[in-house]
Amino acid sequence: MYRFLLSRQWVILTLLALVLIPTMVELGFWQLHRHERRVALNQVIADSLAAKPVPVESLTVPGAKVDDDDRYRRVTAKGRFDASDEVVVRRRTNADEEVGYHVLTPFVLDDGKVLLANRGWIPADGPSQTAFPKVPAPPEGELTITGRLMQDQTTEDSGIKNLQGLPDRQIMLINSELEADRLGRQVLGGYVDLTDPAPGGDTPQPIPSPEHDEIGPHMAYAVQWWLFAAGVPVGWVVLVRRETRERAEKAEREAAGTADAEDTEDTEPAAV
Repeated sequence: MYRFLLSRQWVILTLLALVLIPTMVELGFWQLHRHERRVALNQVIADSLAAKPVPVESLTVPGAKVDDDDRYRRVTAKGRFDASDEVVVRRRTNADEEVGYHVLTPFVLDDGKVLLANRGWIPADGPSQTAFPKVPAPPEGELTITGRLMQDQTTEDSGIKNLQGLPDRQIMLINSELEADRLGRQVLGGYVDLTDPAPGGDTPQPIPSPEHDEIGPHMAYAVQWWLFAAGVPVGWVVLVRRETRERAEKAEREAAGTADAEDTEDTEPAAV
């Protein structure tokens, strides 16, 4: 009855089903892991934002990588801004998805080390992408700043290519190692998104706090993939049963046709 399963068409269909089932199950677990990572990151962000600020040098040193658990941690630093070595980070958007720059200003600590401070977003000056934009000056003199500690940006993590040959004082990524080479000074690992002091005018626009309430659709996608995986064998069984039924009906029709032909031959008069 089921010999048709050995046909080329059904062997290919069965092998395809056997490949699809584990693939869809694996895709479901991949989405589940993305959901779990998002939930864990949300918790890290919430804990970091709720914690009291600590001195930045208690969490990072020159050449260090900021720990995952220290991301977004509020830190303080005492020193002065050095606007002479200020650069802008290209192709950054604000909350309204407008394209502009982030302003990256070295903050020189009392011990001479440098902390990279992202002072916020400014709009691009017209169509030109080569001229250095107009940047509001940072506060002068010695002061204490507060910001959210961030990990270095890399092409692997951000997908942003670190283009070469850019206009003077423009960069693509905020990376303490690259900035240490440019400045020729000791630069603390990572950087901070400045939160205090607030800018004197409308710009730079402060970097908004990271979103940590949204968990995304990954759990729903995981369930969908698992439902698809469960549907494959069900669909295969349905197709097999339909094929079996159609073949049985065809066989019955052929048998009935043969019987009718034999009855006709028996009832026909002999030729004279």
